Amino acid sequence: MSNLDQVKEYLQALQNRICAGLEQLDGGATFARDVWERPGGGGGETRVLLGGQVFEQAGVGFSHIFGDEMPASATKHRPELAGRTFHAVGVSLVLHPENPYVPTAHANFRFFSAGETGDVWWFGGGFDLTPCYPFREDVVHWHRTAKASCDPFGEDLYSRYKAWCDEYFYLQHRDETRGVGGLFFDDVNAAGFDDSFAFLQSVGDNFLSAYKPIVDRRRKHPYGDRQREFQLYRRGRYVEFNLLYDRGTLFGLQSDGRTESILMSLPPRVRWQYDWQPKPGSPEEELYRDYLHAQDWLETGK
Repeated sequence: MSNLDQVKEYLQALQNRICAGLEQLDGGATFARDVWERPGGGGGETRVLLGGQVFEQAGVGFSHIFGDEMPASATKHRPELAGRTFHAVGVSLVLHPENPYVPTAHANFRFFSAGETGDVWWFGGGFDLTPCYPFREDVVHWHRTAKASCDPFGEDLYSRYKAWCDEYFYLQHRDETRGVGGLFFDDVNAAGFDDSFAFLQSVGDNFLSAYKPIVDRRRKHPYGDRQREFQLYRRGRYVEFNLLYDRGTLFGLQSDGRTESILMSLPPRVRWQYDWQPKPGSPEEELYRDYLHAQDWLETGK
C-alpha cells in the first residue's frame, strides 16, 4: 500500500533543500514564494527567483492536487482509470541561467494514486540538461551522477531511463533532442512502494550534485552578444517542446491547475529567427553536430 503523506513530506522538504542550494549557488537573489489553492481540490507553492547573479529565472514548484476524475492526459495509457478519484503530488523545476555557457536544467519528481483507497499508484520523474555551448566533461559528469543514482536499484535502470529520456525529450518537427538528456521514468511501482519511493528519493537527492559542479565551472565564462543571441534562439526550442509535447504542461492545464505555476518553465526572454543555420566550423554548429542526438555519453567520455 502506498503512503501519500510520506511522499508529500519528502517532496516539500526536497523543494526546500533545492531552493536553499540554488540560492547559495546564485549568491545574489532569493526565491519569492507564492502559495495557491486549486478550486477543484488541493494547491501548492510556487517559488521563483528572478534576476540573480547566475539565474535569469529559476522556478521550483510544489503541488498536491486531487479530484473526483483523473484528467485525460493521465488516463491516455490507462483507460481503466478513467472516472476514478486521484491524488497527484510533485516537485517540478526549471532553471534558466543568464550566462549562455551555463546549461538550462529541468527536473521533476511526482507521485500519483488513483481510487478511494489509493490501491493504484506510481512514481515518475527525472532530470535533463539543455546546454547551448556544451562541454563534454559536463555532460559526462551529469550522466555519471544520473547513473550513480540508479545503480543501487538495478544495473539496467540507468540505460533504460536514459533511453526513455532521449526518446521523450525529442522534438520530432526539428529532428533533434532538446538537449543532452539524463533520466526520464514513469509508472514506477513494480518493486513495491518502499523500494520505488527510495529510487525516487535517490534521483531527487542527486539533482544538485549533478548540476552544481557544472554551474561552478561555467558561471564566469566570458560571453558576448553573439552567444546571448544564440541562447535566446535556443530557448525557443524549449518553448516549442513544453507547449507541443510536454505531458506535465498538458496535465496541469487539463486538471485546472494554476496557469502561472504551470508555465513558469518558460524562459523570461526568447527569440525565433526564420531558417537560421549555424556557420560551418562554429561552436554553434558543434552543438547541432555533436550533441543534439542520442548517444552513449559515458562511453564517449572515457
